[in-house]
Amino acid sequence: MRLCTLLIFIFSCFGVFVFPKETATPRQGEGVYRFLINNGRDPKIHYDEFIALNKNKLGRNNTLIKGVLYTLPPLEIPDGESVATPSNSNADSGKKRKEPLFGKKYAEYTVNSSRLKGATFYLVSGHGGPDCGAIGIADGQEIHEDEYAYDIMLRLARNLMMEGATVHIIIQDRQDGIRDDTFLKNNQKETCMGREIPLNQKKRLQQRCDVINRLYNNTKDKYRRAIFIHLDSRSTKQQMDVFFYHHEKSAAGKQLANTMRQTFREHYQNHQPGRGFTGTVSTRDLHVLANTQPVSLFAELGNIRNSFDQRRFLPSSNRQALANWICRGFITDYKNSKK
Repeated sequence: MRLCTLLIFIFSCFGVFVFPKETATPRQGEGVYRFLINNGRDPKIHYDEFIALNKNKLGRNNTLIKGVLYTLPPLEIPDGESVATPSNSNADSGKKRKEPLFGKKYAEYTVNSSRLKGATFYLVSGHGGPDCGAIGIADGQEIHEDEYAYDIMLRLARNLMMEGATVHIIIQDRQDGIRDDTFLKNNQKETCMGREIPLNQKKRLQQRCDVINRLYNNTKDKYRRAIFIHLDSRSTKQQMDVFFYHHEKSAAGKQLANTMRQTFREHYQNHQPGRGFTGTVSTRDLHVLANTQPVSLFAELGNIRNSFDQRRFLPSSNRQALANWICRGFITDYKNSKK
């Protein structure tokens, strides 16, 4: 997996950036609380500061005015640690919920079961912001890793929420919800729960680790799992099945990875008898696996440069199938953790 351009590499090595204050305009019907949540802020922490920053721009009783550009409170506290907020919380079966990050078509969903109630997930799609990740070519068009990983991650988040889980969507794009297009347009608007994603790779990875660890330490659920979703970049001739990494010292991570592999194997046997499945489980000393507190899984969903593997994620129906299978793997792992 690589950076989009040499320019990004140069700046990540030598550049120092100071980001301006973040601003945003409210959506139709948004109040201050929902506006803050949708921009990665916690109303309990940031409400008063938001009012103070925008006191001359607010309507009667501190209402938001459509089309006005509001200044967002910085995601920093005095000790320099970032503040992050969850995208959703546990819900009872049969309840209707709405998550704007899923986009207009998929924002509304129904909690269909409580199979994952009491479980908390931290979902991270690889790269994002200034780093598009790996690049492939399909039908003469560039396809970027971060866009497809993000779409699959959102679909997984929605599935988990429908099963009653608490889900923290770590990488967010307020513009791109779940998309059904084959070719997903690339942009650099992804944030880490509202914060600009740094160009520097180590800072970029540590930023998401810090957010996950903060959320982890504020969660009482016993079952807490993080997943990092990526697409690999290898020779165009190299076809590969989905494979998983876990931290070498995490027995629970190994169990989760093996459960995922078995889940994929079973689904391929059901849907494509005789195909076989060669996905692997192994350890790897990745920064995000070594520096996050929850049990973590790193999933590589295919080679973005291989035309056969591209069939796994170019059609939206296949992206949904990947999300479905990962969700089922988590459900099985959650059940096994209670034994």
